[in-house]
Amino acid sequence: MDPNQPLIPVETVTSSIILIRGHKVLLDHDLAALYGVETKSLNLAVRRNPDRFPPDFMFQLSADEFEKLRTHLGIAQAGRGGRRTPPYAFTEQGVAMLSSVLNSERAVQVNIAIMRAFVQMRELAASNRELARQLDALEKKYDKHDQQFMVVFDAIRNLMTSPEPKKRKIGFKGE
Repeated sequence: MDPNQPLIPVETVTSSIILIRGHKVLLDHDLAALYGVETKSLNLAVRRNPDRFPPDFMFQLSADEFEKLRTHLGIAQAGRGGRRTPPYAFTEQGVAMLSSVLNSERAVQVNIAIMRAFVQMRELAASNRELARQLDALEKKYDKHDQQFMVVFDAIRNLMTSPEPKKRKIGFKGE
């Protein structure tokens, strides 16, 4: 394996990071897949080391959060082969702590990829804030009555915000 080639692409990790309770987290089943272990094994290792995972490192989703996540991500229900308990969510610090609990070369490499993904997301957010600040300064510089500039500013702001995902209609479409 090429040491310069990452074990897991950063894009794979960033697509698994979600926002819950105002924290960017990775869920236990996504982490287990990245580490190449069963979710049950990952959670067992965590339960064996409770003092390493305070609430700001890891928390279990509430039943309501789990139900919303289930409908949002399309997770199978318990009676249909899906998981029965709400997943655990790991913050960046919790993921870093996992490397000390899961003692393998793969765990170290996966943690490096995950840390890089979190850093990349922070840098992207910071650059967006800086761009918004610069845009505000330009907007103040130009007269509000100059419609040509206002159209450009509005277009740039629209590009900076993430679009709402389009929802597909479900069901049979008759002719």
